[in-house]
Amino acid sequence: MRSIPADFDAATVEAIDARLEAITKDDRVAMPLAIESGSRAWGFASPDSDYDCRFLFVRRRQDYLTLWPRRDVIETPLDGLLDVNGWDVAKALRLIVKGNAVAIEWLRSPIVYRGDPAFRDALSAFADAHAPLALIRRHYLHLGMQQRDRANEGEGIAIKRLFYILRPAAVLRWMRYHPGATPPMHFPTLIAECDPPPQVRAAIAELIARKAETRELGLAPMPTEIETFVQAEYAIVAVEPKGMVDDRSHAAADAAFHEMLERFAPR
Repeated sequence: MRSIPADFDAATVEAIDARLEAITKDDRVAMPLAIESGSRAWGFASPDSDYDCRFLFVRRRQDYLTLWPRRDVIETPLDGLLDVNGWDVAKALRLIVKGNAVAIEWLRSPIVYRGDPAFRDALSAFADAHAPLALIRRHYLHLGMQQRDRANEGEGIAIKRLFYILRPAAVLRWMRYHPGATPPMHFPTLIAECDPPPQVRAAIAELIARKAETRELGLAPMPTEIETFVQAEYAIVAVEPKGMVDDRSHAAADAAFHEMLERFAPR
């Protein structure tokens, strides 16, 4: 399973592939999914955007049966435009049942470096069945509010941060329009499927076009229609019940983990 945009730099993709292969050998793990995250996968990259490769890995069975377990993350050094790191599938399962949406986003990435469709489908099905949607909404609300609190309103907002404020609002609206479902990762898809007001849609299209031509340090004022849109979507979720983790999902996560060990752990 592989899906790489034609405009990706070939040498950079080759470097990512080499780094992923080295990880599987050096750390003795299986890597059933490696994707692009960040602005390139979200659909609003800048000319100088990094390549943010994220992956999920499975260790050998004996590596989980030790008094001194290894870390549940694998990180590689930042190298120019490359940011490559990943999570143990056990960590992904634990965070999904707690309402953390990061691993779910990775499963929805339109850009795939390598992957096993059976793994992605199995973990996606688990997320659809057991991710607590109220906590997922709360995750995106906090994510957006943190970015908004960091914005420098006096001098304008970095275009990159403006999108980090706007994307969670679009996710929240999408989830309201698609109850019971987890959202897509691709920002233009979110907008197309959540029916924002025409003036908001037009402003977003203009921002995406501008960001495609502007370095990450570019500043812009917060458009009034975007501010109104964001405030409204955040306000709806802010008064919702916070939700809670269903303890039954722990047993389901254990079962999913054991199945993934059986199917994907290296021998």
